[in-house]
Amino acid sequence: MANSEQRRRERLDRGIKVRADGVYALMSWRELAYLTVPRLVLILGMLILPLVMPGMYWQRVITIVCIYALLALSFDFLAHYLGLVCLGGAFFVGVGGYIAAILNTSLGLPPVVTIPVATLIGAVICTLLLLPCLPLRGVYFAIVTLMYPLVLARIIEALDIFGGTDGVIGVDSFANRWVEQYAVIALVLLFLFGIRRLVNLDIGLVFRAVMDNDQAVRASGMNISFYKAIAVFIASALGCLGGACLVHIYMWAGISLFALDFSILPIAATVIGGAGTLVGPVLGCIILVPISELLREFGTLRIVFYSLILVGFVVFRSEGIMVYGERKYHQFQKWVKV
Repeated sequence: MANSEQRRRERLDRGIKVRADGVYALMSWRELAYLTVPRLVLILGMLILPLVMPGMYWQRVITIVCIYALLALSFDFLAHYLGLVCLGGAFFVGVGGYIAAILNTSLGLPPVVTIPVATLIGAVICTLLLLPCLPLRGVYFAIVTLMYPLVLARIIEALDIFGGTDGVIGVDSFANRWVEQYAVIALVLLFLFGIRRLVNLDIGLVFRAVMDNDQAVRASGMNISFYKAIAVFIASALGCLGGACLVHIYMWAGISLFALDFSILPIAATVIGGAGTLVGPVLGCIILVPISELLREFGTLRIVFYSLILVGFVVFRSEGIMVYGERKYHQFQKWVKV
């Protein structure tokens, strides 16, 4: 009788990755699927979400999830690739939101114009205001960036400018709710994959070098402040984009745009999803924002449940869902002939 063929278990990614992240050798359609399926699941999942939500309320929640996802991307990009822990998410949202509202109500520009213009102008303003803080690192940079939204909110309230406590009313909305939802989802996906591409370019290597050893980068003749300013511009543009979209969603801009929720919740989403993965913070927002809405009926007690969830993730899954899931995905095995 012929001997039965012998088999052994082999990891699915064996032979795919050659020498570094992003460099692959593909030999079959199975290996191609191994790399593309996770990305397709993310893209198709986000595109399907508005279609499966039960009612307009939860469809609006998905839109807010995407706003927070932009802020979480901004935070993760600065923290993981520059070493700058920025608590100024509310600062970015407020600046972008007010600029979009003023452009729309005063100049009559439509949302398709106000959103990109507010994103660019807001990013320039935020970068200029943060330039004096760029030499700071760690907790010092975090504290200073946290002060910006608090100070601007009090200035608007005290001087009664930009509508004061009443805010800017009469802002135009999107054409319809489908345009609103899919425009924001498309922006999240565009910037997610765009930043992933950016950090793998040469400038991404410089960002990491500045974080690891800025003195060595300075000794090589590079201007550290210039590269930090570029990174802050990109991060603030993401936040300003979220704020510009938000005022057209709510058709109003006020000092609540500077609320600390826009600074704190993206950090919590990054912790839950997995810092340094970029897609992890987006996943964290998809989980955390709906949970926050579900707990709203508990009133002030929802803060207790919210805190318990965060503590549970920090204690039992501190690496984040995305890091854990990615590791398990790469550990999948198949039987092959010996």
